[in-house]
Amino acid sequence: MREMGTALRDDLVVRAEGDGAADVLVGAVQAAGELGLSRSGFARAVQLGLVRTGPPAAGGAARYARAELERLRAAEGWPDALRERVETVAGAEAAEVLGVVPSRFTRLARCGYLTPVGYRINRYRAVVWLYLAAELRGFAAREPGMLSGVAPPADRELMAAKADLRPRQWRGRHVALLLRRTADPWERAAVLAAVLPDEELREAVPDPAERIVLAALAPPPPYGHPQAPAAAAVALRLLKAGPPEEVHWYRTGLDFALAGARGQSKSTGERGPT
Repeated sequence: MREMGTALRDDLVVRAEGDGAADVLVGAVQAAGELGLSRSGFARAVQLGLVRTGPPAAGGAARYARAELERLRAAEGWPDALRERVETVAGAEAAEVLGVVPSRFTRLARCGYLTPVGYRINRYRAVVWLYLAAELRGFAAREPGMLSGVAPPADRELMAAKADLRPRQWRGRHVALLLRRTADPWERAAVLAAVLPDEELREAVPDPAERIVLAALAPPPPYGHPQAPAAAAVALRLLKAGPPEEVHWYRTGLDFALAGARGQSKSTGERGPT
């Protein structure tokens, strides 16, 4: 499992053997160009599973099979349809796509009706949530009654309590997308371990050797995670579960994943992914 990271800067073309025939693999920059996507759009397509990653290069950089690019290019409506699926919006632009005023959009998002697909940290170190424009249009079509009228009592209570479900909603989506990209039980356990606060992780995984394995397999921060220390510190808090019930959910999932991972290690005699 590898995110875009430095792979976006690496555009070498390599060959890998598959099913007895050589298949051309290209780097992320070239793949994005051939699909008519920006770098951020391509990263989003990979995140969403719209573009399948091929075997990595020797240094771990992500590679993409020519056959995969041709599959996407042959799809109906390419390239506009693919661009529409990865288009993201934020703030006032997101409200405009939904067809509501910004204050209503904020309420719908904070109360959990809309799930962010990503984030960025602005120069004021505030979190700017990103939404898929296609999902906002779909919500508007499905729930026209939510776009006008008085907020329901439950929403008013959440807003009065200054609740904000966006971080939790985003974490759930992020974890689910990562889990979809691997079947290896140790890598799946590492995804779940990465979202737990350190103290909870130590309690859930008391064996230091296992924690080392999970740390080594932990997914890198998502695309768009800031590099500047101050902004990164803000974003880092988004990666960890917060409310007790959310922590319990991921800890239960980690327990289940570790049971499978340990069973694999017992059968192979090795700790870690096979």
